[in-house]
Amino acid sequence: MTRMTTHKIGQMKTKSKKIVMLTAYDAPTASILSECGVDMILVGDSVGNALLGYESTIPVTLDDVIHHCAAVSRARPDSLIIGDMPFMSYKVSEEQALENCALMLQEGGAEAVKIEGAGRVVDIVQAVVDAGIPVMGHIGLTPQSIFQMGGYRVQGRTAEKTELLVEQAKQLEAAGAFSMVIELVPSETAKMITEAVSIPTIGIGAGPYCDGQVLVLWDMLGLFEDFKPKFVKKYACIRDVIKNAVSEYAEDVRKGTFPEKEHSFEMSEEETGRLYGRSKPSR
Repeated sequence: MTRMTTHKIGQMKTKSKKIVMLTAYDAPTASILSECGVDMILVGDSVGNALLGYESTIPVTLDDVIHHCAAVSRARPDSLIIGDMPFMSYKVSEEQALENCALMLQEGGAEAVKIEGAGRVVDIVQAVVDAGIPVMGHIGLTPQSIFQMGGYRVQGRTAEKTELLVEQAKQLEAAGAFSMVIELVPSETAKMITEAVSIPTIGIGAGPYCDGQVLVLWDMLGLFEDFKPKFVKKYACIRDVIKNAVSEYAEDVRKGTFPEKEHSFEMSEEETGRLYGRSKPSR
């Protein structure tokens, strides 16, 4: 896989090639995703749920995302790295957005940022794009606004709300976004949005008609038991693999069967003699 760019992502829609995006928060995972040909890596504010123990993305800070984005970038993946701008890190003013998005690139090593929302956020997207920073938009369910939305609810179920989402997508495209995430909307709504814009759409819980798909890696690997959204296909049960390995390790330690000789460093008879001033002690 050659190095992915925002330009190449745009061409994939033109060529009707599906776009693959997953989340990652560390260097080893980013390296694996790159080896598997994942087109884009999102260093999402989902790190709050996946790694930091939060119940939502709201507590996640800019420093949190930058820290994990920098780890991902050190793996030098061929995938395009997207840094997710967390809650209230860009909405106060255009100046704040420019400063924080710049930090995501300078300190986090991101090559683009993701910004949630539309409305007045569109002007902020335009300012960031004008500054030379690629922006991925995000419409539909926007997790940073869950309190305002009344929870994790499917969006765009009516003609009126679908029309609003289509208009938001067009506004983000006009503002210069190179792509956008569409989250938790009916398939038909996502199809209308995707056909209404010339930039790629990346679906999550938005059906099969988007130009690409994204999932939180920990969800599709089966690391959680309590969180099982309908739109996630579980491709592995890594939680069970880890539990079995840890249980086996604990049993070996308690029985005294680990470490064995092959896992230990032994000295020669001469070295032992020098250490103890005598021959190697018997066992």
